[in-house]
Amino acid sequence: MAAVLFGIAAFATTTRTWLNVQLPATAVQTPDLAVSGSDAATAVTAFAVVAITAGLAASIAGSVARWIVSVILVVSGIGVAAASWTVISDPAQGAAGAIGQAIGVSGAAGTVVTLTGMPWAALVSGVLIALTGVWLAVASRSWKSSRRYAPAPAAGTAPSAAPGAESMTPGAGSPDAGNNGEGPEPVDDIDSWDRLTRGDDPTNYR
Repeated sequence: MAAVLFGIAAFATTTRTWLNVQLPATAVQTPDLAVSGSDAATAVTAFAVVAITAGLAASIAGSVARWIVSVILVVSGIGVAAASWTVISDPAQGAAGAIGQAIGVSGAAGTVVTLTGMPWAALVSGVLIALTGVWLAVASRSWKSSRRYAPAPAAGTAPSAAPGAESMTPGAGSPDAGNNGEGPEPVDDIDSWDRLTRGDDPTNYR
């Protein structure tokens, strides 16, 4: 759940403004640009979606799959943090695409690019996503795997006789003896499913 929440947080930052760009007044009629995170750091959106998906998968994954999910979360978190840091360390490069669309070139003299708090929020979210991956790898070692039920004879019935035993001693040692050949009475719902899997009618035991 923590991985999902941090992934959503990282994704949410990309819908907000990361960079405010003030272009030279002589270059365009509207000199101010607002660059969203999805434009400034496209990789953050992709890594955030991967982290959300991996976080959801962790709840149903087996012991081996959880290790794979942990690695995916760590890589996704590092990817989010690295892409965010790239924009933080060089805002002008992050805004180059938006500036190019506005004035036809990626840079112009007098252009001022300022950061908002969203890149930092994405950076923190990325670090937290990576930490949840490490946390999952450590904590999930004590998680119990989902139970798998195998068909088992009903309580009070004898084990199946060896091949040919029924022909030698009719009615003796047979698990169905004493209930008119309708099979052992199911103990619970799982037993009923097992009978249905074998092709028996789970309701026909009275």
